[in-house]
Amino acid sequence: MTNNAANEVISIIPLLAILASAVGAIFIMIFRRHPNLREAVSVVAGLIKFLLVASMVPIILSGKVITLHLFSIYPGINLSFRVDGFSMLFACVSSFLWILTTFYSIGYMRSLKEHAQTRYYTCFALTLSGAIGVAFSGSLFTLFLFYELVSIFTYPLVMHHEDEEAFAGAKKYLIYLMGSGKLFFLPAVILTYVIAGTLDFGSSGILPASANHMLLIGLYILFIAGIAKAGIAPLHSWLPSAMVAPTPVSALLHAVAVVKVGVFCIVRVIYNVYGPQLMDILNLSLPTAFFVSGTILYASMIALTCDNLKARLAYSTVSQLSYIVLGAALVNLSGTKGGLIHIANHAFSKITLFYCAGAIFVATGKKYISQLSGLARKMPITMTAFAIGALSMIGIPGTAGFITKWFLGIGCLDKGSIILLIVILTSSLLNAAYFMPVIYSAFFKELAPEDQSLGEAPMTMVVPLAMTAAATLLFGIFPEPFLRFIQEVIQ
Repeated sequence: MTNNAANEVISIIPLLAILASAVGAIFIMIFRRHPNLREAVSVVAGLIKFLLVASMVPIILSGKVITLHLFSIYPGINLSFRVDGFSMLFACVSSFLWILTTFYSIGYMRSLKEHAQTRYYTCFALTLSGAIGVAFSGSLFTLFLFYELVSIFTYPLVMHHEDEEAFAGAKKYLIYLMGSGKLFFLPAVILTYVIAGTLDFGSSGILPASANHMLLIGLYILFIAGIAKAGIAPLHSWLPSAMVAPTPVSALLHAVAVVKVGVFCIVRVIYNVYGPQLMDILNLSLPTAFFVSGTILYASMIALTCDNLKARLAYSTVSQLSYIVLGAALVNLSGTKGGLIHIANHAFSKITLFYCAGAIFVATGKKYISQLSGLARKMPITMTAFAIGALSMIGIPGTAGFITKWFLGIGCLDKGSIILLIVILTSSLLNAAYFMPVIYSAFFKELAPEDQSLGEAPMTMVVPLAMTAAATLLFGIFPEPFLRFIQEVIQ
């Protein structure tokens, strides 16, 4: 490593972190006839990736930015990497949770004797390469490239079961994500280059305030419409349809990789393409916040109607993602803290909930909330973890979700919008309305006679969900590690 400027460090580590799981994918295919070796490679690749990411933490916390320029296609169009506090927040969470999800997947896939496990682990590894590529992107060109790769790598995971429902869900998934990317996101990238003359991210944006304001507003709409992975209505229905995938894939999609790639891209556009000052000049802040508020409330109300547990969690995800966009759109200190920290808080809480849903299915074969009466008596660890994740989504003090809603609430008040604060409070009530009946049914209703012989899922599944539940509580009490990364972004 060598210093290139006072606050910049040139390093190859971001590229190595991206390639770690891609190389792992190659060895997973090589060992396809040896399940133990194949799964060991998945774990080792995950550990190496996390250690590479973690090795950059001291540099970022010292106030520096890590950069790496690979090559230029044309002046201002570069394949380059840039690691800042925001990148590290996303990368640390996703690389760590991939390790846990790999152990969880071993228990899930083996217990259900799933087919095509080599393809599954290969695509899983490639998806994490794509997600970290997005996190470390130094330009819109690089960001768009890895954004599209994530869509391609996750398609086989969504259609994993290869039945009619899986193919239909995967088709919708690809049409929404690739279609919106080509129709809206790519034109937005091209138009940005025409206006700004570069696609490299700037610390305070790259678009000139002197450009035609209506053109800049139209460009902003193209970005929001083109980044469908963020799950903003009306381009959100791909996400519940993707629930046909195995539960570990759902956990990956809804908590770690795909949807977080979406909201990450939107935050990059707000802060590193437009910049807070231009957002205020164009009066885009409050309209964006109000627009995504509709998604927060709409998806929560749909979740109330779902008896399928994974479907309820899916619509909950649609709602929760817009918290991140809302916080970023406020472009003030507290709002930004609330939005960005929810990338981590939601990841740990929601992956806990999906882990629990998968554990319930493996241990009992049950998919519906109406079937969970008294289940906590037979699966106390799983249902306690589910309760912790659910209480965090509601925003109960002592959980990670409370930290999110506290900062978002202050951010709304700092912006002078009581209406947005009411949206946050109302959504919390709706969160309680669709999560508390699940908890009540599992803990306080009578167990069905035919369920007396049930027990916990394999320990390879139970241990990861217990760990993420514990992290949900830990980060509700000690949010400082994530706030340190965020402080490097907003200082």
